[in-house]
Amino acid sequence: MDPRTPCIVGVAQKTYREADGDAPEPLAIWAAMAREAARDSGGNAVLDAVDSLQVVFPMAWQYDDPPARLAELLGLKDGDRYYSGVSGTTPQRMVNDCAREIFEGRRDMALIVSAEVLATQKRMKKRGSSAGWSFPMEGSPGSRYVSELHPSEAAHHVFQAYSSFAVFDVARRAHLGLSPQENRQRDGELLARMTGVAANNPRAWFPIAQTASELIEVTPRNRMISDPYAKNMVAIMDVDMGAALLLTSHGKADALGVPKDRRVTLRAFCSANDPTWIAARHELWRSRAMEEASREALRCAGTDLDAIAQLDLYSCFASSVNFARDALGIGDDDTRQLTVTGGLPYFGGPGNGYVTHSIATLVERLRERPDELGLVSGIGMHMEKHTYGIYSATPGVFELPDEAAVQARVDAGGVREIETHPSGPAEVSAYSVVWNREGPEYALVVCELPNGSRCYANAVDLELLAAMQREEWVGRSVELRPGEDPRTGAVNLLTAG
Repeated sequence: MDPRTPCIVGVAQKTYREADGDAPEPLAIWAAMAREAARDSGGNAVLDAVDSLQVVFPMAWQYDDPPARLAELLGLKDGDRYYSGVSGTTPQRMVNDCAREIFEGRRDMALIVSAEVLATQKRMKKRGSSAGWSFPMEGSPGSRYVSELHPSEAAHHVFQAYSSFAVFDVARRAHLGLSPQENRQRDGELLARMTGVAANNPRAWFPIAQTASELIEVTPRNRMISDPYAKNMVAIMDVDMGAALLLTSHGKADALGVPKDRRVTLRAFCSANDPTWIAARHELWRSRAMEEASREALRCAGTDLDAIAQLDLYSCFASSVNFARDALGIGDDDTRQLTVTGGLPYFGGPGNGYVTHSIATLVERLRERPDELGLVSGIGMHMEKHTYGIYSATPGVFELPDEAAVQARVDAGGVREIETHPSGPAEVSAYSVVWNREGPEYALVVCELPNGSRCYANAVDLELLAAMQREEWVGRSVELRPGEDPRTGAVNLLTAG
């Protein structure tokens, strides 16, 4: 084995319960998790070796200079400092980037930290108090989103993940020829399996096993969010959680006295992006980037999916899990669990930091099962960004992926043109009916135009919204008319053809 081969030597994670009071501020959690990960490694002066500090962006609080404040608190030596943008891929991408630098001899030890305390912040707001945590940023942090909306996406409320991921869910069900009712049942059964994992995870935010019916049945406590997703089917961000990972080379781990049974090797990784704008994608029912990135990661690891015993597929919504299953070739009869934590709706979805927890949990599991391989995935933005990591407690040959070639294969599929102000006939490509607390509010619709281009539209007629939930409208002929709707601000309104 090449001594430069990257490995995770220390992990830490914690869930802060309301019964124990308010969670600490993110900076304090980062520091606590970093120290705990160093202890977990069993090595000597591990934090003294850190020369790359990677901080995952927290939604709850904005510091003036998060990496610098944490480095000072921990007494770290000079080195690389990175503060992320907004993406569910962030922790695994940090692992990937740091692993490349470690393997190429440019860094020795990377510390990756995440923390989210939105539950505590929400409770403070209800009490009429503000957090008042340390080192606040002056002014606005600006947008840390790594992708920009198309102007027509902004005009038609393509903002929330719960609506865009629902659009992908509907596109996939139509491709498979499932009825809306059959599809919701399948989604419920998929997610019910995850609740079983969460029920046995003491760190889970909702450690409760639930049936498919309990997840999909719409009740006052489980209201519809964006059809086909009810509240119990979507990621929960209002949690208090923190985690840390320590990544180094086997050679440096030897020098620091890290026992071999604490090390979990990064066997391979790969990332790729689908087109940024949803309507630009030729096929809304699958992800080419998922397919290409996962295939390259498995190739670099010298293995195939059958050899992967432990999986954690990014599970913000059922569509993200199903797209990954399709990309990897995981069939309905596969009995492997698809999460090691319980998934984002049940373990908890701490903002951009969830994958820090899935990696930490996988490391703990693989230490106990050194003959097994594990795979983690991450997804960012509107099913746009994708990343994979493959891990094992048994070292193997480490090969860097050819991510440029992977992305070139994805890009070779091309994109659809998006028209901003179409009118006249169109065909529904995918959609979701978005609800407020009173009931259906509008439908977010992606349409195909006669010339092959695409557009966004909103439907607001209540009878039409009801019909779109009862029956499959993908492939239906509709009419588009311009005009701003006072409720949604849409410039393209859809009516039945």
